[in-house]
Amino acid sequence: MEALIEALYAIPFLGVVFQFVGYVLEVLPNVAPIVLGLATPIALGALCGLLNERSGIVNIGIEGMMITGAFMGFTVAAFLAPSFPAEPTPLFGLTPPLIIGVVAAVLSAMALSLLHAWMSITIKADQIISGTIINIIALGLTAYLNQLISRTSPASPGRLDKFDVPPGLVDLPVVGWIVEMFLRQGPIAMSVIIIVIVLQVMLFRSRWGLRTRAVGEHPKAAETVGIDVIRLRYRNVMIGGIFAGLAGAYLSMEATTGFQNGMTNGRGFIALAALIFGRWTPVGALLAALLFTASEALGTAISFGPPEGQLGEVLTGIPSQVFSALPYLITIIVLAGVVGRSVAPAAVGRPYEKEGTA
Repeated sequence: MEALIEALYAIPFLGVVFQFVGYVLEVLPNVAPIVLGLATPIALGALCGLLNERSGIVNIGIEGMMITGAFMGFTVAAFLAPSFPAEPTPLFGLTPPLIIGVVAAVLSAMALSLLHAWMSITIKADQIISGTIINIIALGLTAYLNQLISRTSPASPGRLDKFDVPPGLVDLPVVGWIVEMFLRQGPIAMSVIIIVIVLQVMLFRSRWGLRTRAVGEHPKAAETVGIDVIRLRYRNVMIGGIFAGLAGAYLSMEATTGFQNGMTNGRGFIALAALIFGRWTPVGALLAALLFTASEALGTAISFGPPEGQLGEVLTGIPSQVFSALPYLITIIVLAGVVGRSVAPAAVGRPYEKEGTA
């Protein structure tokens, strides 16, 4: 077997490709938890967009909702930390300030979702403009408020810790690294797989899912069978805000221990690309998010343990910024090649007028 591998590696040009594939397969078990961690905010943002667009509402304000959730979650937890000096629990390092902070992140994102729903559904404003307004206001306001609050030097509320996976599960043959990927995470990242499975089943195997898809495809036909289109759209847009808030809370309270201006770094827009690439399905959106972030995790692996030989020399010569930019490059490539073949819900982006009110 080793002789065959060496023979493949010796092939001009293709040998480098085979070496790269072999290196990826070798380091994949080690970087898998990093990939899921990086994909968490993108996947949650994509689920937010999924509920919006499946209901017929375009939402490009995910970025603003995420940054608002990140700011509110951390700020509320930081100011509550001195009042609740409790020791973190062994499970995830939970404390009352952290729990309240996550709730604050979710509620703030839901408030922006309500604003977007009001402008898009009730006022019937252009949905792209509505989302753009939310992004501009959220990014600017959080940066300004963060500058003011940082002068008071609020106490650090800590962070949500990762789950300590039992060694017996990690050492399982073949599937051990997959178990570690999903379990060696904090509570928000770990909940992504559960949320995706539940949404996948609910969207395609429940009455709510059937009604949601009907409202996004043929709202007038849905109304004729007794579905309240306006109410269902409001409700789904609000539920989508929960996922955007969780994404923000992950960034400032689980992935890091603080808030930084613009820390979403375009993840809300990558989430929309993941949604399109995943063909407006929860499982597809998660897989797309994992694909987009795998390159960044690979860059981390190369910086700590590059492959041997010429391949290692080539990869270590690539600036780390290139690997950080790869998710955005992949997003452009995916959008250029997939958008034309992906079919969005038929009524997405179209304001709805009730029969008799037009």
